[in-house]
Amino acid sequence: MKIKLISVTLAALVCGLSANAEEISRQSGFVAAPGGPVWYEVMGGGDGVPLLTLHGGPGGTSCWLQVLAPLGDERPVIRYDQLGSGRSGRPTDRTLWRRNRFVEALDTVRRDLGLAEIHLHGHSWGGALAAYYVLEKGGEGVKSLTLSSPLISTKIWIDDANALRTQLPEDVQAVLDKHERAGTTDSEAYQAATEEFYARHVTRGDAVEKFDCPDAPWNSEIYVQMWGPTEFYATGSLQDFDLTPRLKEIDVPTLFITGEFDEARPETVAKFAAAVPGARLEVIANVGHASATRAPDIYRRIIEEFIDDVEVRATGTAEPQAETNVIQEQ
Repeated sequence: MKIKLISVTLAALVCGLSANAEEISRQSGFVAAPGGPVWYEVMGGGDGVPLLTLHGGPGGTSCWLQVLAPLGDERPVIRYDQLGSGRSGRPTDRTLWRRNRFVEALDTVRRDLGLAEIHLHGHSWGGALAAYYVLEKGGEGVKSLTLSSPLISTKIWIDDANALRTQLPEDVQAVLDKHERAGTTDSEAYQAATEEFYARHVTRGDAVEKFDCPDAPWNSEIYVQMWGPTEFYATGSLQDFDLTPRLKEIDVPTLFITGEFDEARPETVAKFAAAVPGARLEVIANVGHASATRAPDIYRRIIEEFIDDVEVRATGTAEPQAETNVIQEQ
């Protein structure tokens, strides 16, 4: 895997996209998925192979995935709110919040929308779901896989989080440790200390593009049940989640994306990429986990160029080559 430094001007990136989120045509509806109705939106009407994108959480929403709408001038970009959050149904049956049911729901969305061929993208938990889906269901019809700041192994994620926590001020670390030991992670003091971590590794930088969906809120109950109280403290059903032994089984062209200061640390994501045959890694400078809204033009261009390259290679005119790029804003 080779590493090279790439500098890109924002002006050049903007020129590379001919449409913005407001100009793209949209259509939405519901799919009857296992457990309840799932809301979806198709952004754009390009004639290319559709891009299906998965939000994080668990319990998050697809609101911010409107950042990918400008790619809709080349191909339909489809986002959906996973069951229990956003505009989708909100059943009270807690047994629904299982990783395998999320896989079945994704498969149902594909079948219902007639998505025989897709490019699949997932961020954070969505990256975990995308990778798990390909491993469980196979890669038939999946032309490419983009794993953005993905959860691949909970143990490794927490190991990285613990390493990043040591960089916090000592008094902040003490507050986090105290309330985790006491089981008082819902306290104001713990929440305030948590924000110190988030500001460094999640929301780092100003949001260049913002999306407001007040009628489509996230669901903290799913997040807590499956993950835990914070990004860096896992107590839920995903504690044993680990795809690392199976990464070598992924047999579709794969791209990993992460931020320079991401809680999905570049050093770790590079190891995941090295385990997937022919995979690539792109690291976006000066951002954390929320890279898509902090560096949207760069983020979109990375995905657009990867998909274009995959489609060119599918014609047999180029040979795959694993590589790592570090993208810098100017």
